Amino acid sequence: MQIRTLGKNGPQVSALGLGCMGMSDFYGDRDEAESVATIHHALDRGLTLLDTADAYGPHLNEELVGKAIKDRREQAFVATKFGLVRNPAEPLSRGVNGRPEYVRAACEGSLQRLGIETIDLYYQHRVDPNVPIEETVGAMAELVQAGKVRYLGLSEASAATLERASKVHPIAALQSELSLWTRDPEDNGVLDACRRLGIAFVAYSPLGRGFLTGAIRSPDDFDADDYRRSSPRFQGENFTRNLALVDKVKALAADRGCSPAQLALAWVLAQGKDVLAIPGTKKRSRLDENLGALDVTLSSADLAAIEAVFPPEAAAGARYAAASMAHVGR
Repeated sequence: MQIRTLGKNGPQVSALGLGCMGMSDFYGDRDEAESVATIHHALDRGLTLLDTADAYGPHLNEELVGKAIKDRREQAFVATKFGLVRNPAEPLSRGVNGRPEYVRAACEGSLQRLGIETIDLYYQHRVDPNVPIEETVGAMAELVQAGKVRYLGLSEASAATLERASKVHPIAALQSELSLWTRDPEDNGVLDACRRLGIAFVAYSPLGRGFLTGAIRSPDDFDADDYRRSSPRFQGENFTRNLALVDKVKALAADRGCSPAQLALAWVLAQGKDVLAIPGTKKRSRLDENLGALDVTLSSADLAAIEAVFPPEAAAGARYAAASMAHVGR
């Protein structure tokens, strides 16, 4: 297992983590027994970073992770998030809340559901435009002082917000989407800001919500309740154009003797020693495939070939629907 450091003099965790969201939400069928077995298999293979959030389910995913690590707490580095608020009566609704009193209440809820005394890495899931980041991070810092949280992170924050937050308390990690088909952090200055401030970059959806695996060939491949059915990049002409890009990735992977997923993950990890990836899966077989990316070393020629067939902004369609896009980059 490759090891990466979170932030300046921060903890060391596995370069590949496990995104647990899909085990409980968004991606169709769920199998709790297989999901728990997948988390256990990840820990057995030396993967330490487990990523969840109170919004996944909502709440169900934290409960699942808590069940899985009940007797294996010392092996797991648990990252969870707060601040993205969902209404169970309106599954597609999203709100944000960064008020200090909410930060404290959300942390208590996460600790209880996870069944742990301390959260290893606590992220603000989305920045609240109505609450100064200094107030939110100040409340998060109080959780560190109280021993309820070890390290702080932000998710989908802008470079300017990172600068302001870092003046209140050290930020160990910034989580944002990064993959062959989402290169925003390279263009909007976020990756540069992370490096300037000594913040690790944690890439979520490094496989393009499964699309870069090459296994998805039609929108009909999704279950009826799979949110990708309504995601812009999986619609109509966008789907067709993006599928053509994936087929080029498949050809490059075949030349390298690896799977498309392994090539895509190796590309993310090749972006720097300060970059980690948390591909999500709910099956042990897919986890093993993803871990195979650690054996793929990309040369400068390989990276150039990938760039040639999948340059920045090549993907068709926004990465989220308009309402969700409004919550990123604040």
